[in-house]
Amino acid sequence: MITIKIGGSVVDDLHPSTILDIKKIAETEGIIIVHGGGKEVTKVCKQLGKEPEFVTSPSGIKSRYTDKETAEIFTMVMSGRINKAIVQMLQKNGINAIGLSGIDAKVIQADRKKKLLIINEKGRKQAIDGGYTGKIREVNSKFIKSLLEQGLTPVISPIAMSEESEFLNIDGDRAAAYVAGKVGCDKVLFITNVDGLLMDDKLVPKLTLAEAKEIRPKIGPGMEKKILASTEALDMGVKEALIGNGQRENPISAAIAHDNCTVIEHE
Repeated sequence: MITIKIGGSVVDDLHPSTILDIKKIAETEGIIIVHGGGKEVTKVCKQLGKEPEFVTSPSGIKSRYTDKETAEIFTMVMSGRINKAIVQMLQKNGINAIGLSGIDAKVIQADRKKKLLIINEKGRKQAIDGGYTGKIREVNSKFIKSLLEQGLTPVISPIAMSEESEFLNIDGDRAAAYVAGKVGCDKVLFITNVDGLLMDDKLVPKLTLAEAKEIRPKIGPGMEKKILASTEALDMGVKEALIGNGQRENPISAAIAHDNCTVIEHE
């Protein structure tokens, strides 16, 4: 089994061969897709006159600040427009996909972050209300497995449910890591727009879990989350995490074959 994390602007960013590549792999093993869509959420927020806010954590991770209104827009765009566009694209190509958010059947439960520690404009640490952002607690792996057993391909949007049944925004990369870990996948693949982790403009083909943890703070914001998610997945028992380029031919098969991508595995 493999969990694949793809970005939200899927149709524009992926190589035309990707969907048939997914179809080919789905014939031999279970595939779970988790998608993002931050850019699209930002675009729709602006269209609706809601200025997106971003905050930076003390460790340098930049993330979206989600108030109630943003959480609603986030849910609408992620679980509506993006999720269904991906399902439609897969169905059109003969893959029997089913679109879900983390809310459905409690696929992803998270704890609402009560407080967020951020670095303010003056460069000082400041605690602010946590808004509607979640830290993943539980994945309904039994339900996901039952879908796979029926030959379905789950497509999951990163919206989680809080204990108070609120919509929470969660990070898509980390959602993919938790889904892979809890469902018991042997691989998690993060599809991005570069060949993998680049250090000094050179591709890093292999890292052990320990090396990945050590190197993580030295990496820029976008890739940093993918490395963090990779280490979390491996800590939960996933055998290997792959970071590969969605803009090349057959990107899924290529990454599984360790061709021109970053592979993170246990010692």
